[in-house]
Amino acid sequence: MISSNVSSILSNQTYMNNNAHNVANVNTDRFVPQNTTISETQNGGTKANTSSATDNGSERSQTNLAKELTDQITIENVNAANVQAIRTRDDMMGSLLDIKI
Repeated sequence: MISSNVSSILSNQTYMNNNAHNVANVNTDRFVPQNTTISETQNGGTKANTSSATDNGSERSQTNLAKELTDQITIENVNAANVQAIRTRDDMMGSLLDIKI
């Protein structure tokens, strides 16, 4: 259970790194942003898949700030949920150990 939460946190860290790179280059001429998708693995974890966006030939940066900023909110919420699940499991294990002792 915890391994799937950790896998999700690591995948979303890659997503956030790519997102931050896109935002940092919003004023870079001819910049083509990275697209990131999260997919499930066979063992129940997740992985981040990164690809370049389609270059539309624009002289300006092709970064869409509205998309990038809303993606950041989603990433933050997913990470918060995963951290809470890990904390809850840790609390439950601590309670079980207290009962056993």
